[in-house]
Amino acid sequence: MYKVIIIEDDPMVASINRQYVELNKYLKVTGQFSNGKEALDYLKNHPADLAIMDVYMPVMGGVELLTEIRKLQKHIDVIMVTAATDASHVKQLLGLGVIDYLVKPFEYVRFNHALARFMEHQELLRQKTFSQQQLDSLFELSTGPPFRQEGLQKGLQEKTLHTILSYMKKHPGDALTSEMIAEEVHLSRVTVRRYMNYLLDKKQIVSDIDYATGGRPSIIYRYNRVGDS
Repeated sequence: MYKVIIIEDDPMVASINRQYVELNKYLKVTGQFSNGKEALDYLKNHPADLAIMDVYMPVMGGVELLTEIRKLQKHIDVIMVTAATDASHVKQLLGLGVIDYLVKPFEYVRFNHALARFMEHQELLRQKTFSQQQLDSLFELSTGPPFRQEGLQKGLQEKTLHTILSYMKKHPGDALTSEMIAEEVHLSRVTVRRYMNYLLDKKQIVSDIDYATGGRPSIIYRYNRVGDS
């Protein structure tokens, strides 16, 4: 069970965050705070695996809070849920090691995908030694697209995108993992994950979490006929 804290001064947003987290049986909200100072005081004496926080808060905002957490050498993953989209905040927070960045207002599917990224990140870090593929997956999770971008992202190729999307269109009812897709289209898992993130942003596919694998939960993808219409 992963311990989650929520730092959000808007009671409605905090309540939504909490409800979404508690839908996941692997996560438990162990603290909820309306400003960064309260959260920092809590973290000095209590462990947490994930913090979901806003940027703009009274007393102590998200950037200052995360800076102080890193000074304490607390190993905690952070998902930002905020209205702050200016370049200065995004650069600061990426530099402080946030694993995902959601822009308000957000949808449950996108929030759930962020939680799946967190759990995959945590599971990968349990390794005692790493293969190159595991390292690629770990760093891809840490540096993937933080929020929606318009147009084809830098580094993505139209031909590869078409190959992946065509394969998914041929299997519209199938729940596909990035490993399954990678094997079928002859690409690396890391490459496929980048295109999956892009297609999720464009609503051409949908994602969910598969808890019935017997091991760690995995992200599954399905072709979204509605998004393609």
